[in-house]
Amino acid sequence: MIGCTIPRASASRKSRIALLARSEPAAAAAARAGSVLVAAVWRARFCAVCWRPRASPPRFAARRRCGVPLPFEPEREEALAFAEREEELAFAEREEELALAERAVPLAPERLVRALLDLRAGARFLPPLAPDPREEPLLEVAIQISSFDARWQPIARRAQDGDRAPNPRRALAIAYDPEVTRHFLTGEELEDDELGGLIERSLELKRDRHASRALAGRSVALIFDRPSTRTRISFEVGVHELDGHPIVLREGELQLSRGESARDTALVLSRYVDAIGVRTGPHALVEELAEAASVPVVNMLTRDHHPCQVLADLLTLRERFGELRGLKLAYVGDGNNVAHSLMVLGAAAGVHVAVATPPELAPHPLVPQVAGAAAAGEGAISLTTDPAAAAADAHAVYTDVWVSMGDEEGAAERRALLEPYRLDEILLERARPDAIVLHCLPAHPGEEISRGLLYGERSAVWDQAENRLHAQKALLELLVAAP
Repeated sequence: MIGCTIPRASASRKSRIALLARSEPAAAAAARAGSVLVAAVWRARFCAVCWRPRASPPRFAARRRCGVPLPFEPEREEALAFAEREEELAFAEREEELALAERAVPLAPERLVRALLDLRAGARFLPPLAPDPREEPLLEVAIQISSFDARWQPIARRAQDGDRAPNPRRALAIAYDPEVTRHFLTGEELEDDELGGLIERSLELKRDRHASRALAGRSVALIFDRPSTRTRISFEVGVHELDGHPIVLREGELQLSRGESARDTALVLSRYVDAIGVRTGPHALVEELAEAASVPVVNMLTRDHHPCQVLADLLTLRERFGELRGLKLAYVGDGNNVAHSLMVLGAAAGVHVAVATPPELAPHPLVPQVAGAAAAGEGAISLTTDPAAAAADAHAVYTDVWVSMGDEEGAAERRALLEPYRLDEILLERARPDAIVLHCLPAHPGEEISRGLLYGERSAVWDQAENRLHAQKALLELLVAAP
């Protein structure tokens, strides 16, 4: 059949969904949403082999093939084998998928996809999700779909890899289609098994800092709109140790400061460099750059998310306790970007993240909702206003500065609100006897943390700072290096 599109056996689910965009306008949005179930809704309307519209859409039951001969036998065999794997993968998820699909199908497809995209966008602080009360059933289905996706996508990938036990070294290479540009903006981009592989690779790179030349002959643009110590040095040194060339661009050195759009900047930088790192204030900027860039964009820090810091935090916990799943991490203080990223990545790693903040400084309400839906294993999110309750039986107690850059105007009010949330010896007594102290720095001893804990024997703060280097090197290997 001329023009029949045969998906490669190794193609990612997202790239396969994108093929539907030729025939179904809303499918393009489904591809952006990256949803297993939304894909299933359209999959029932199109052939699993050639992706052409079915003559008569089947009921939600076992998928049918069009049966049209393909021009070359090897391609036909590959296509049929691909469809067989799809059927096998579908068997395990079918019962739940059907139940959700029955609820999803009567809804307008475009509205359902919009709800999914809004749900993800709300967690990333693009237009916040503010549904009409009449849309609550739609939102409920969207949240269930998001939870379904988070649980089944890693299983599908492992099955596609031949049902072998996950190998941390291979996990970084098998998770996604290498032809699809990957970004790292909030941490949601990593699946739980992939995150585990990245942490294990970080340990290897820490043991031998010059073991990898993954960026040989490559350049990485590092854009800094704000002053930086750890982020600037760890990324610049990391790119160099991977045998790449870091290009540091400080505030005012790009035409962005004179009104050039983020889109134009991304289009130009994509022609020069192999990745773009951004440390800035508004999270919308990294989203806009990623939307237009054809190379990976890494969020080195924004006001809403700090995922690179949390990769280092998880590596520190892994070093100290031997594994991540089943640990409890207590965060006390401001519900800021670090708190957001701890919830997103911590829960995905199987960690129970307990967050204690004043009500006035609570995290964005959608972040724990999305993070909880994607939690793996024993991963969980709990929110409280009581720092002692959060610290109870914790393996680690974590805090951050009370007044971040941009919060100076309300500094006195913030300090008054956060005074009961100081990390000191009394609060640490509520944690486990072997609990460690974490702080992402810079610290203000005597304010958010006592001097005795910051510099004491239970402090893992300096390991935490060093681990920025190793975790970010593993991240760059994953995003930039060729498979």
